[in-house]
Amino acid sequence: MSTTDQIATLLHQAAETHHIVYADTDGDDPDWASFYSDWLLRHSELSRLLGAEPVRSHLTAELVALDERYSAANPDGDWEHFYARDLAERFAA
Repeated sequence: MSTTDQIATLLHQAAETHHIVYADTDGDDPDWASFYSDWLLRHSELSRLLGAEPVRSHLTAELVALDERYSAANPDGDWEHFYARDLAERFAA
Protein backbone atom coordinates (compact mmCIF):
# COMPACT_ATOMS: atom_id res chain seq x y z
CA MET A 1 0.00 0.00 0.00
CA SER A 2 1.41 3.40 -0.97
CA THR A 3 1.94 6.20 1.52
CA THR A 4 -0.89 8.14 -0.12
CA ASP A 5 -3.20 5.15 0.32
CA GLN A 6 -2.18 4.81 3.96
CA ILE A 7 -2.82 8.51 4.63
CA ALA A 8 -6.19 8.24 2.85
CA THR A 9 -7.06 5.35 5.17
CA LEU A 10 -6.15 7.45 8.21
CA LEU A 11 -8.33 10.29 6.93
CA HIS A 12 -11.22 7.85 6.51
CA GLN A 13 -10.70 6.61 10.08
CA ALA A 14 -10.66 10.20 11.35
CA ALA A 15 -13.95 10.85 9.53
CA GLU A 16 -15.56 7.76 11.04
CA THR A 17 -14.35 8.70 14.51
CA HIS A 18 -15.57 12.27 14.07
CA HIS A 19 -19.01 11.06 13.05
CA ILE A 20 -19.23 8.85 16.15
CA VAL A 21 -18.09 11.64 18.48
CA TYR A 22 -20.52 14.11 16.88
CA ALA A 23 -23.40 11.66 16.44
CA ASP A 24 -25.70 13.88 18.52
CA THR A 25 -25.34 16.61 15.85
CA ASP A 26 -25.31 14.16 12.92
CA GLY A 27 -21.65 14.98 12.35
CA ASP A 28 -22.17 18.75 12.19
CA ASP A 29 -19.06 20.46 13.57
CA PRO A 30 -17.94 23.84 12.26
CA ASP A 31 -14.47 23.21 13.76
CA TRP A 32 -14.10 19.75 12.19
CA ALA A 33 -10.57 20.46 10.92
CA SER A 34 -9.29 20.94 14.48
CA PHE A 35 -10.75 17.59 15.48
CA TYR A 36 -9.19 15.88 12.45
CA SER A 37 -5.74 17.41 12.94
CA ASP A 38 -5.74 16.57 16.65
CA TRP A 39 -6.85 12.98 15.98
CA LEU A 40 -4.36 12.51 13.14
CA LEU A 41 -1.46 13.71 15.27
CA ARG A 42 -2.43 12.01 18.56
CA HIS A 43 -4.07 8.79 17.46
CA SER A 44 -2.66 7.80 14.10
CA GLU A 45 0.56 7.03 12.26
CA LEU A 46 0.43 10.22 10.15
CA SER A 47 3.69 11.66 11.49
CA ARG A 48 5.50 8.38 10.90
CA LEU A 49 4.18 8.16 7.35
CA LEU A 50 5.24 11.74 6.64
CA GLY A 51 8.60 11.33 8.34
CA ALA A 52 7.92 14.46 10.39
CA GLU A 53 5.25 15.77 12.73
CA PRO A 54 3.36 18.71 11.23
CA VAL A 55 2.51 21.66 13.45
CA ARG A 56 -1.13 21.10 14.42
CA SER A 57 -2.25 24.59 13.40
CA HIS A 58 -0.60 24.18 9.99
CA LEU A 59 -2.29 20.83 9.49
CA THR A 60 -5.64 22.31 10.53
CA ALA A 61 -5.24 25.21 8.09
CA GLU A 62 -4.26 22.83 5.29
CA LEU A 63 -7.32 20.65 5.92
CA VAL A 64 -9.57 23.70 5.65
CA ALA A 65 -7.83 24.78 2.42
CA LEU A 66 -8.14 21.25 1.03
CA ASP A 67 -11.85 21.21 1.80
CA GLU A 68 -12.28 24.44 -0.16
CA ARG A 69 -10.19 23.17 -3.09
CA TYR A 70 -11.97 19.82 -3.18
CA SER A 71 -15.39 21.50 -3.15
CA ALA A 72 -14.36 23.89 -5.92
CA ALA A 73 -12.74 21.21 -8.09
CA ASN A 74 -15.50 18.62 -7.60
CA PRO A 75 -13.15 15.81 -8.75
CA ASP A 76 -14.25 12.28 -9.58
CA GLY A 77 -12.06 10.66 -6.90
CA ASP A 78 -12.77 10.36 -3.20
CA TRP A 79 -11.86 13.23 -0.90
CA GLU A 80 -9.53 11.07 1.19
CA HIS A 81 -7.08 10.49 -1.68
CA PHE A 82 -7.39 14.10 -2.85
CA TYR A 83 -6.38 15.28 0.64
CA ALA A 84 -3.76 12.53 1.13
CA ARG A 85 -1.81 13.45 -2.02
CA ASP A 86 -1.60 17.07 -0.91
CA LEU A 87 -0.70 16.26 2.71
CA ALA A 88 2.06 13.89 1.57
CA GLU A 89 3.54 16.59 -0.67
CA ARG A 90 3.15 19.46 1.77
CA PHE A 91 4.30 17.84 5.01
CA ALA A 92 6.67 15.03 4.08
CA ALA A 93 10.17 15.38 5.50
